[in-house]
Amino acid sequence: MAYRKLGRKSAQRNALLRDLTTDVIVYGRIETTETRAKEVRKFVDQMITLGKKGDLASRRRAAAFLRNEIASATVEGDQVVVERVLTRLFGEYAERYADRQGGYTRVLKTGPRRGDGAPMAIIELV
Repeated sequence: MAYRKLGRKSAQRNALLRDLTTDVIVYGRIETTETRAKEVRKFVDQMITLGKKGDLASRRRAAAFLRNEIASATVEGDQVVVERVLTRLFGEYAERYADRQGGYTRVLKTGPRRGDGAPMAIIELV
């Protein structure tokens, strides 16, 4: 499988892609460089496909890849209700994309970054 090296060693590249994938699932959209956005699109689509399957093996594969981050926290009465990334992936996104056969993300190109002129893009969930 061909992939972009992103100017990093493999461990750094894997950590970057895991972090960006988690951030897209948590926030719904992020702004990054164009090449990173195009590369992370593959991983976000894979994670949402795992979320749609919903079985134990898929949940474990997603948990092994994603960071265990808090997606949202709300206060209900005296308790703080915390939603983690996996519950959002296997709950909200699995329902939202149940009828869709792939293509869960969109990459929108923006202008060049100020400073070094790197082409920037926004990656968001459709």
